[in-house]
Amino acid sequence: MTWEELERAAKGCARCALCETRTNLVFGVGVRDADVMFVGEGPGENEDLQGEPFVGRGGQLLDVMLKIIDLDRRRNIYIANIVKCRPPKNRDPLGTEQEACIGWLRAQMELVRPKIVVCLGRIAAQVLIRPDFRISQEHGRFFDVGGVQYTALYHPAALLRDPRKKPDTFVDLKNLQARIREIAPGTYERS
Repeated sequence: MTWEELERAAKGCARCALCETRTNLVFGVGVRDADVMFVGEGPGENEDLQGEPFVGRGGQLLDVMLKIIDLDRRRNIYIANIVKCRPPKNRDPLGTEQEACIGWLRAQMELVRPKIVVCLGRIAAQVLIRPDFRISQEHGRFFDVGGVQYTALYHPAALLRDPRKKPDTFVDLKNLQARIREIAPGTYERS
C-alpha cells in the first residue's frame, strides 16, 4: 500500500465512534522514510481542527524539545498517534478505540521503517512497548522490540502540567540524541 492509498483509506475509517465527532483525521506529519518516529496517544482539539499532530501548546513544547537535539518534524522525523481521531474532551483513548485504530499506525510504521520509535507518554508506551510500562520509572530507557529501538518520554502535555519533570526529560532527550547518532546517524544529515 502506498502512502496515498493508506491516508485515503484512513480518512474513510469508521471502525469506532470517534469518527462521528472528528473535524479532521489526524494522520501524521514529517519525513516518510525517517529513521526516527515519534508516536503520541491521540489528537487534541487543535490537532483535530488543523489535521496535524502536536500543534497545540503541547506541540509547541514538543517542537522546542526537538530543536534541543536538532530534530524537526519537517526535516528528519515522522510524527503520528495511536488513534487518528480526537477522543471527546481530550480524554485518554479507550482500549477499543486503540484496537480499532492501531492498524493504521502499524501500516505507517511499515512504510516509515524507523530504527528508533519514541513514545510520547504512558499510553503510547503501553501500546507499543508493553502493557505494564511505567512512564515515571522507565522514561528514557531503551527497549528492543522486533529489532527496533523503542523509548518513551513524558508527554509534552504532562510537562506543561508538571514542569518539575522537565530536567529528567532534558536528560532523556540528550540520551536519545546519543542513540540516534549511534544507530541512525543519517538523521542528522537530512537538510
